[in-house]
Amino acid sequence: MSIENLRTAVRGGVLLPGDADFDQAARPWNSAIAQSVAGVVEVADALDVAAVLDYARRAGRPVVTQPTGHGATGDIDGAILVRTKHFHTVDIDPGQRVARVGSGVHWGQVQAAAAGCGLTGLAGSNPVVGVTGYTLGGGFGWFARKYGWAANAVRAIEIVDAAGRPQRVTADSDPDLFWALRGGGGDFAIVTGLEFELFALPRLYGGRVMWPADRTRAVFDLFTELTTDAPAELSVWLQRYQIPGAAPTVAIDFAYLGDPADGRHLTRRLDTIDGILADTRGELSPGEIGKITAEPTDPSPSLSRGELLTDLDDAVVKTLIEAPVAPLLNVQIRGLGGALAQHRPDGGARGAVTEPYALYLLGLGLPHLLGPIGDRFDEIISALGTHITGTKPYTFLAPGESATAAFDPNTLARLRDIKRNRDPHNIIRANFPVLG
Repeated sequence: MSIENLRTAVRGGVLLPGDADFDQAARPWNSAIAQSVAGVVEVADALDVAAVLDYARRAGRPVVTQPTGHGATGDIDGAILVRTKHFHTVDIDPGQRVARVGSGVHWGQVQAAAAGCGLTGLAGSNPVVGVTGYTLGGGFGWFARKYGWAANAVRAIEIVDAAGRPQRVTADSDPDLFWALRGGGGDFAIVTGLEFELFALPRLYGGRVMWPADRTRAVFDLFTELTTDAPAELSVWLQRYQIPGAAPTVAIDFAYLGDPADGRHLTRRLDTIDGILADTRGELSPGEIGKITAEPTDPSPSLSRGELLTDLDDAVVKTLIEAPVAPLLNVQIRGLGGALAQHRPDGGARGAVTEPYALYLLGLGLPHLLGPIGDRFDEIISALGTHITGTKPYTFLAPGESATAAFDPNTLARLRDIKRNRDPHNIIRANFPVLG
């Protein structure tokens, strides 16, 4: 069955190898990853999604959905890649404190729309990350210590199932699928829209304070102090940077949900370390969350590795704080705890995280650096030993890793049962499939 048939089966755009815009359409956000897909369909509506799934079933091709291209692995040869940029509606209901968004929406759009109502979603640190992929994988950012996983704020999910049927999934209509989609990834249906809870955010204070690398130990000690006794409203991340051509630096990024005066008091010890190179502390609106870390908002090549840390003892300090950052760009440690560590009986597949810290390693994904960066990742993970648990957030998974690292055995077994029941032909594939 020719894939050309899709051109007449859907109202949205269909791009096939050889078309002028195909390479750009197939490219993921991480430009170090190549995606050898059979075609790209920019679906216009749920009927288009159903048509793509119908073709895929008959042709024996998998379907992968990447709203923004984040989280790609490259392991989708021969698949049909679905883009949902036309699902771009954002509807904020301030009375109900609910957002209803299409699956092509990114967090910056939601935060900008919610800010005018004194509300916020449980966004991540980068405004161009898609709401859907982030949330299906659990999703944790600056407000997670206070409110928990973004997935647990979801109230309803608009989908097209593997049989091509549009559905609205809630805790009442389909509790198993609702549970799986909230943290289990996008392996169970193609999501076309989300409805989720918003939270009151009358004031927000945060920013970055940066020092030269020779202050690293002092900054680390302060980071551990702040994260040991921080209220749930305060989230703190430690960043070590080695940008090519620049001197190494260390920074503390933080966000405080509350009165700026209280935030300044809680973080007053930042001013006890001299030599500050940059200081962006100030009051922010929900739409300005991305300013805290100022992460790139354009596609770029990268390699990453994420883990969960059991503690920050001397062995961890030697590996992550005293050793040089290079050839990596960034060593990041996030303080966790708070609501993330609390079990919720009504929660989704992304359960509680008892580890107190998350580690994220990042390198520039250029060909001549792939070997050295991969070796450095291995060295760090080996040196950390039992200080990492091997389990990690789904959204921290990197190419070459498996969804098995994101879930405990019982959760994984339940997810696999739901997958086999809802998609017996395994047509729909997440970036990290639960059956992979």
